[in-house]
Amino acid sequence: GQTGEFALSTAIAVLVISCPCALGLATPVAIMVGTGKGAEYGVLIKSAEALETAHAVHTVVLDKTGTVTEGKPKVTDIVTADGLSPETLMEKAAALEAPSEHPLSGAIVSYAREKGLRVVPAERFTALSGRGLTATLDGRVYYAGNAQLMREQGLPLGAFEAKAQQLANDGKTPLYFADEERILGLIAVADPIKPTSAQAIATFRQMGLEVVMITGDNERTARAIQKQLGIDTVIADVLPQDKEAHVRALQ
Repeated sequence: GQTGEFALSTAIAVLVISCPCALGLATPVAIMVGTGKGAEYGVLIKSAEALETAHAVHTVVLDKTGTVTEGKPKVTDIVTADGLSPETLMEKAAALEAPSEHPLSGAIVSYAREKGLRVVPAERFTALSGRGLTATLDGRVYYAGNAQLMREQGLPLGAFEAKAQQLANDGKTPLYFADEERILGLIAVADPIKPTSAQAIATFRQMGLEVVMITGDNERTARAIQKQLGIDTVIADVLPQDKEAHVRALQ
């Protein structure tokens, strides 16, 4: 009159008591097999303890670039100031971005080279964490980065601000380029969403997990991606060194 589950649990109890060595072997073997299968699918597990406590996870935090997106951004739009051609802006932008290792910089340099534009070496290159960069070209100081950097330099955004917001609403990342006197233009870069991201996030939500995306991108770009993928929560405009603090706050 007992259930199959009761019978099985009774049998396991008898086996464990009569041969406890099997249990001592079974647990590490199961963990080894689990981590091995995970590695085959590109899932790296920090430790056996992490695997054992994974059932208690209620929130999954994702970075955007290279995780939700492909990490291979491409130039989509070029907006120039009066009297400046798109080619001139791209030449200056590529020269400024060439020393940088950021994926967005790589997209601009690749685009310029595809168009056969001249990329001259910049001098006094300095990366400004979370804001952009500055460098010298032909004896003049130039800036490349987000709106925060432009404001720090006292450069009025003018009509470029509305255009940047429009591009961000489309899920693109607008980058400002300026010299010491004025903003020279905007270059928008888009990082395509991975084809597997929507399904992965939907599966997380079906499992009852809250999905959070943390990104250094601006609020509007992050919201556009959130809308496309159905992500629960987005934390935007986060500097690289501050991402850990946000994770700890969620914990």
